[in-house]
Amino acid sequence: MSLYRLILIREVELGSYPVKHMITVSNLALQFSDKKPFEDVNLKFTPGNCYGVIGANGAGKSTFLRILSGDIDLSPGDISITPGQRMAVLKQDHYEFDNNHVLETVIMGHKELFDIMTEKDALYAKEDFNSEDGIKATELEEMFAELDDWDAETNAEKLLMPLNIGKKLHSKYMHELTGTEKVKVLLAQALFGNPDILLLDEPTNHLDIRAISWF
Repeated sequence: MSLYRLILIREVELGSYPVKHMITVSNLALQFSDKKPFEDVNLKFTPGNCYGVIGANGAGKSTFLRILSGDIDLSPGDISITPGQRMAVLKQDHYEFDNNHVLETVIMGHKELFDIMTEKDALYAKEDFNSEDGIKATELEEMFAELDDWDAETNAEKLLMPLNIGKKLHSKYMHELTGTEKVKVLLAQALFGNPDILLLDEPTNHLDIRAISWF
């Protein structure tokens, strides 16, 4: 038995009302050709709690988290998440971001923020920047301000430093890092932007004692 799959959910409010359920699982089932890992699963994950998914190897722990994150289609069953709540997932593919810089990889943990930053930079880099581009850039700046993350790079650095990913590594490409360093960057990516829901599949694998204690 192992307890390495975690679901962390923040306390949040919509307007002046506390959110009662962040994730609701209804009549969930999963079946492969000759195996049915689980069926008729009905759960409610509530704010302010940390849930551990326990089971023997092959019991379907990782598969269950992939269903919650939307990586696997449901058949049958239903997963509902409170509107407006952001979910982050600890990535398991350690090669997915090999062509990205370390700091960039961390910020990519907040997809909406990263997409806005990327589009802004592309606009400002245009040699034939015109009035329409200016209007679009203003809209993007307003969207960026609403996310309140002008300090995105600084916040990413603050996550990396306690994990012993020093500044000399921040501008390197992910493929230049060791396997352990990659895991730490991906953990920082999942934590970036203070997500409302955090799915962690074996988050302490390959981490040293200092990083585990910080986590």
